Amino acid sequence: MKKCYSAFSAIIFLAIFCTSTTSIAQLNFMPRGSQMAKVMQRIGNTDVTIVYSRPSVNDREIWGALVPYGMNNLGFGTATESPWRAGANENTIFKTTHDLTIGGKTLPAGKYGLHMIVNEDNSATVIFSKNHDAWGSYFYKPEEDVLRVDVETKEVSHVEQLTYDFHDVNANSAIASLSWERKQIPFKIETDVTNNVLAEVRQQLQTTPGFARQSWEQAANFALNNDGDLDEALSWADAAIAGQFFSQKTFNNLSIKSQILAKQGKTSEAEALMEEALPLGTVFQVHGYGRQLIAQGKHDEALEIFKWNAKAHKGTWPVHYGLARGYSALGDNKSTVKHLKIALENAPAQANKDRVAANIAKAEKGEAIN
Repeated sequence: MKKCYSAFSAIIFLAIFCTSTTSIAQLNFMPRGSQMAKVMQRIGNTDVTIVYSRPSVNDREIWGALVPYGMNNLGFGTATESPWRAGANENTIFKTTHDLTIGGKTLPAGKYGLHMIVNEDNSATVIFSKNHDAWGSYFYKPEEDVLRVDVETKEVSHVEQLTYDFHDVNANSAIASLSWERKQIPFKIETDVTNNVLAEVRQQLQTTPGFARQSWEQAANFALNNDGDLDEALSWADAAIAGQFFSQKTFNNLSIKSQILAKQGKTSEAEALMEEALPLGTVFQVHGYGRQLIAQGKHDEALEIFKWNAKAHKGTWPVHYGLARGYSALGDNKSTVKHLKIALENAPAQANKDRVAANIAKAEKGEAIN
């Protein structure tokens, strides 16, 4: 029995030794000709990442040669027809933290193998495969495709090393592009930032951030200003104002609630709430509210707010600057100049003085300062 055990141990040791030597022989930290790269772009709160290897042109013919047109049998692996790996070495990997829309189709949040079919007629198909662990496209299976998008390619100035980048980035979208030699393959990615953020807000309000009043105010304000559900926004504002251990009535949360009510068409309730908020506001918060009314075209109401601020915070900066803005909105240049000159005297910093002086010059020529 002892001899059998020893023989079995020897076999196990030999297997481990062979495995170990094989692993050691395959050093994965040696420099490669096609260097690994990673590029990431945030769109709203969505992180989109592309991980790839960067071959060089190196005086080679690329399109239709090194990268054959169409689908091809690569002579290795299990695939009888394969697209291009859209890079070198392992799968090019495309990752997104939230759902995307590409070519009018949905790509769910996740990690994908990125492949491309490049055609001779300046078109290409971008493929997102749920298999992201394979080496290149040798094991490509069409049934593992999650999304295919047809795009037009562009001619660009020479790009020696294959490069992915993001451009035309805005609040909800970006263009992701592969550029190599004189060809660019762009595809537009879009995401619903408002719904993404609100989904995370709902989740986070159930965790540590939910124990702070400011989190509920931020949530309500975001929904208000990004076409979220106004009833939900109102419930968040109400939680910040009263009923919870962290609640506290402030100018900020009353102002947010007032704006929500106004957007719901409840004008009288919104105005009453702002009257309640004014005594809780700082001179700067009330000044900001007056400017907000000017921007909304409510010039008479704005002047009344600036007058209230001047009375409640007599002689402080920037009450006279506010009065000047209020009178300017109504076209009263004489009163505008009068209050600007007082504002110049009590401006706290040179930058403030310079701004007021510039507005005095405009008002003396009969120009509006708002």
